[in-house]
Amino acid sequence: MDMKNKLRSFLCVFLAVCMVTLGVLSVSERVSMCFNLGSDTALAAAYLMMPNGEFSGDDNSVNGKIAEEKALDKNNTETKTQKAKNTTVDISEPTYPIEEIDLSSENKLYDNVALKNSTGYTVDVKKELSENLPFEIKDGRSTQVLIVHTHSCESYMDSDCGYYTESFYPRTTDNEQNITAVGEAISKSLKENGIGVVHATTQHDNPSYDGAYSRSYDTIMGYLDKYKDIKVVLDIHRDSMTTDSGSRLKPTFYYNGQKAAQIMIMTGYDSSYSHFPMWEENLNFALKLQNTCESMYQGMTRPLNFGEFTYNMNVNSGSLLIEVGTDANTLSEAVLTGELLGNALSEVLQN
Repeated sequence: MDMKNKLRSFLCVFLAVCMVTLGVLSVSERVSMCFNLGSDTALAAAYLMMPNGEFSGDDNSVNGKIAEEKALDKNNTETKTQKAKNTTVDISEPTYPIEEIDLSSENKLYDNVALKNSTGYTVDVKKELSENLPFEIKDGRSTQVLIVHTHSCESYMDSDCGYYTESFYPRTTDNEQNITAVGEAISKSLKENGIGVVHATTQHDNPSYDGAYSRSYDTIMGYLDKYKDIKVVLDIHRDSMTTDSGSRLKPTFYYNGQKAAQIMIMTGYDSSYSHFPMWEENLNFALKLQNTCESMYQGMTRPLNFGEFTYNMNVNSGSLLIEVGTDANTLSEAVLTGELLGNALSEVLQN
């Protein structure tokens, strides 16, 4: 009888030990899984542990500005005011990192010109730089430069805090906070250097984003008709670059110890000359401006973007599209760049 009781007790203890062991193993397996989750869940866990939301991803591929444009609702594109001020963060709102980068290139084709050429045309940079501008700027203060914004409501960060919030919306109708403020800085520098300029502040992407280029074309042609001496038309934008991991990229250089936004000059190409007969003259102008910007302010420029596009640059022989920073740059950084760009443009036009 004692033997049966002992055996029963042994079996009870044995079963209890087995159950506890299985429980421990199960919990251990779940804990292990937590440390081997996919990137999305891992980032969510990281956010819980680090309220500032800082993390780094392995995928550095850039989606670019086209993704931003496609994300805008074509059926309801009324421009909103910028939601996120980014000076304070609600702890309950996810944040994502901003990566400060230098997109200037050491691979110069000639002098200070780096070029991204997606066409089949071979660019002779040395020859282009040695030639005169395809247009002549007159003495005096007659209006000879037009600054316009096809996407007028593009805006920037308010502060250099290293992250953006989930609700961050880099568009605003406030012309003191959007790309129009950068255009105003360029205009001010040109005037201070004796160049006559008119700044068009019409919001071509408000209330509808779709059709903005058609509306800005009409604006440009109206100014060209009114001011017969205009030789230069600059469409000033800001870019947007986001990695697959959610980081926004911030192209930056330094001037006198201050951060400023890098620029990308864009000029188009048409092999048939059918609807863009002045593309080669624009290219000449773009190369000279690229070279001068980089010579005066080292690190200011990303490689010049020469591709098969028009973007209203077929209106005259001095038309360019210029991207000033991205939505990860601050407004003050972009405005500083606008001032410097105005100085460089004045140097090109007057010399």
